[in-house]
Amino acid sequence: MNPPDDLVRAVEAVLFAATEPMTAEAIRAHVGEGDVKSALAALAADYAGRGINLVQRADRWHFETAPDLAHLLRRDREEARKLSRAGIETLAIIAYHEPVTRAEIEAIRGVQISKGTLDVLMEAGWVRPAGRREVPGRPLMFATTPGFLDHFGLESRRDLPGIDDLRAAGLLDPVDLAFDQLAVEKDDEDD
Repeated sequence: MNPPDDLVRAVEAVLFAATEPMTAEAIRAHVGEGDVKSALAALAADYAGRGINLVQRADRWHFETAPDLAHLLRRDREEARKLSRAGIETLAIIAYHEPVTRAEIEAIRGVQISKGTLDVLMEAGWVRPAGRREVPGRPLMFATTPGFLDHFGLESRRDLPGIDDLRAAGLLDPVDLAFDQLAVEKDDEDD
């Protein structure tokens, strides 16, 4: 193993001391000019398979404990917070349709959502306000956060499962599947 160059060492030091994940541009602001992306790739390769990994979530980099060793660091059992069905549905709508307003969420769900549902998702760090829609009333829009990607182990929203993945996992409502089948049969009759 060759000793790392000064830029790689500087990037490693900045990330090690960071209190939250950092973009390549934020790292460059600390270390100066140089190929920060190559340094990040070199560090990620160097840390692969070790007890600590350098990972990228969205456009941000940080060190985290290797997933297979995380259990060694838990002193107390975390109390699992279960989201309500409304919370899960709201989170899914935001993740798949972001940025989305409260009215759009309600239109998709078919029922009103309580303010508490969005508060729980924002408190968990998974949802954030994402500006205002340029329409009358200027409603607030919501989007997912890098914390959402990190919690669910996604690099980007493109990694969310598609409709075929959800069907294969048996996660779609059988009523929806029956309606889809009826639509296909109706189309066949029309032809």
